[in-house]
Amino acid sequence: MGNLATIDIIIFLIYFVVVAGYGIWIYNRKKSAATGSKDYFLAEGSLTWWAIGASLIASNISAEQFIGMSGEGFFVGVAVAAYEWIAALALIIIAIWFIPIYLKNKIYTMPQFLETRYNKSVSLIMAVFWLFLYVIVNLTSILYLGALAIDTLLGGGHLHIIMIGLLLMALLIGLGGMKVIGYTDVIQVAVLIIGGFATVYMALQIVDQRINGAAVGNAFAGFQTLMNEAPQHFKLMLEKPVKTTTTLAMPENLDVQKYVVLPGLAMYFAGQWIVNLNYWGCNQYITQRALGADLKTARTGILFAGFLKLFMPIIVMLPGIAAYVLYTKGHLPGFNGVKDGAYSAILGFLPVGLKGLAVAALTAAIVASLAGKVNSISTIFTLDIYKKYLKSDATEIQMVRTGRWAIIIAMFVALAFTWTDALGIGGEGGFTFIQKYTGFISPGVFAMFLLGMFWKRTTGTAALVGVILGFVLAIFFNSFAVEIFGKETWLYTAFTYEKLENGVVHTITEIPFLINMGWSFFFTVLTMVGISLAGPKVNPKAFAIDASMFKVDNRTLVLIVVTLLLLTALYVRFW
Repeated sequence: MGNLATIDIIIFLIYFVVVAGYGIWIYNRKKSAATGSKDYFLAEGSLTWWAIGASLIASNISAEQFIGMSGEGFFVGVAVAAYEWIAALALIIIAIWFIPIYLKNKIYTMPQFLETRYNKSVSLIMAVFWLFLYVIVNLTSILYLGALAIDTLLGGGHLHIIMIGLLLMALLIGLGGMKVIGYTDVIQVAVLIIGGFATVYMALQIVDQRINGAAVGNAFAGFQTLMNEAPQHFKLMLEKPVKTTTTLAMPENLDVQKYVVLPGLAMYFAGQWIVNLNYWGCNQYITQRALGADLKTARTGILFAGFLKLFMPIIVMLPGIAAYVLYTKGHLPGFNGVKDGAYSAILGFLPVGLKGLAVAALTAAIVASLAGKVNSISTIFTLDIYKKYLKSDATEIQMVRTGRWAIIIAMFVALAFTWTDALGIGGEGGFTFIQKYTGFISPGVFAMFLLGMFWKRTTGTAALVGVILGFVLAIFFNSFAVEIFGKETWLYTAFTYEKLENGVVHTITEIPFLINMGWSFFFTVLTMVGISLAGPKVNPKAFAIDASMFKVDNRTLVLIVVTLLLLTALYVRFW
């Protein structure tokens, strides 16, 4: 296995045997009881709060976080932690206000929500679209970035074998259903966190050794060195560049590239909220873990995940900053400076034993996300398309069997697209690739869910127009707004910069995509409100809501307060 020593291989095999063995044990225990479709797809009533929280983190932290966010940490710094830290706040909002509505109305899938609140047309359109998004964008990026990282760590030349191996491991877990996924995710998260923190600790020691000349590296001294050597990488709020047109020869060119990805304070009034609330609250892949539980269990699990999100940047971002400092000081001679290679470059320093643990942590994150994603794909296909439109009299056994076939087919399709990186995931930058292209549909989808939940007047026509308009506006702002209205308007500022790729200089003009998302959402909501005002004052399909649904007990309140205090401290420190 390339660069792995015998002890590394043993550690990895122990991880594989434990996860596979535990999954098989959970599956065999479940087989003794009657297994219906809701049990298979939702693990109805059987996941504990800690299993829900762990499963949320395991499904969220994957290759795009380890590789993509480390890459953005290398490129931008702590500003990219906003995706993780605002997620903690978003999860509080979802636990208090979103989940009670889902559970009270017995919602099991997001298309079901749309059919219950709006109509079948909206539901079917979004079911098909979500299947496309999950398979073509999410599955492919998780698989490609994950396989690429492990392949780099092993010395290269094994990419396709690793892809197949990851898919087979995910298949083993995914075919067992949500209960197997949920409980094996607890082990996956433990491996992910232990391996992630071990990697960060070692990276900081290496920084202290290489930069300060310490004989025995000290992690705390290493962290202080990062802050001293790269103070600009520890600023959450990027300042808006004065110059809107730059070239490679200008130092401001790099500042413009950073701002386009993370547009400072402006993103907190625009796309950052849409990204997080849509991802955590309107996404089958995520909400599915909580939809089979009671309200107290679901809330506690979601808040537990929010608490853990505060610490994720340490694992997924800090290695990128360490790589940046080592690279600029000439201590990463084999690294070419491409941001998505930053995490693998750090892993190359790990000693025997820790390298196997790091591979296990990466594999845990990738496999957990793949298994969770294909389970959501099979759930939507089976419950919202197969059962409703293809075989309405399907038995429970037929539905479970169909769900398993959907998993297998989705895996093969993802493999076909990633075999030669047909989508160009590597060139875009993994984390940015996912956020940008998911962002094309997020404004319309989130507007449709938000108004559907909390404004009783919203109509099905408004929802259909909203989801289409949101997509069209996102494309418009991304590709045509600058050409029509110019670079500087009261809505946005566009930037022109040069970027060197494969020896070729590209000139790019764009509006920061998080700003695009904000304006797309704003105009979509205005349009939906205008259309709905022409309808009845209370839509017959509106959900019944009362204040008692949103009350929280004291234990839940304590967890919320602790998370908010920690979040406030982080923003005060790194502002």
